[in-house]
Amino acid sequence: MDFLQNLDTLHQVFWYIAIPVSIVFIIQTVMTFIGLDSSDGINADFEGDFDGVDAPFQLFSLRNLTNFLIGFSWTGVLLYHNFDSKAVLIFVALLVGIAFVTLFFFMMKQILKLGEDNTFRIESTIGKTANVYLTIPENKSGKGKVQVSVNGTTHELDAITENESIASGNVVRIKTVENGNLLIVEKL
Repeated sequence: MDFLQNLDTLHQVFWYIAIPVSIVFIIQTVMTFIGLDSSDGINADFEGDFDGVDAPFQLFSLRNLTNFLIGFSWTGVLLYHNFDSKAVLIFVALLVGIAFVTLFFFMMKQILKLGEDNTFRIESTIGKTANVYLTIPENKSGKGKVQVSVNGTTHELDAITENESIASGNVVRIKTVENGNLLIVEKL
């Protein structure tokens, strides 16, 4: 590390942050890929009130600190000679550090969406409205078909009615499910 001795103090500070944080980042990355990152191992010393907020991870964690310092320090190292004003350089480095944490939150949110259980369950259609696709005969005398949207996907399902026939194009409300795969509907 003799090359650091000839640098300005601020440039040295950026380097002294960048090197150990990069090592920690590499260790965290390796641990993530081999499955050992289930916890940071560090707990915050304060209470966070996240009532009503969907926060699957903490804002103040070792991983987020590492992400911030990676962006901050390497921006300072790489752009040190591009700025005459060191205050502007520090400000830009802070912005990049915050951008790294924000990008991490965005990526984690997108990854967590992959883990959602969007399995279609016919019981989730009860109470929803549907469009009649094929005419539903009267008094349970035959089956028709309806199209109903559940969790952002449209499903075409068999349906019967206990009343008069319902023609294609009408809107119906799903009352119950019979035999695990047949909807009982009523005209709206």
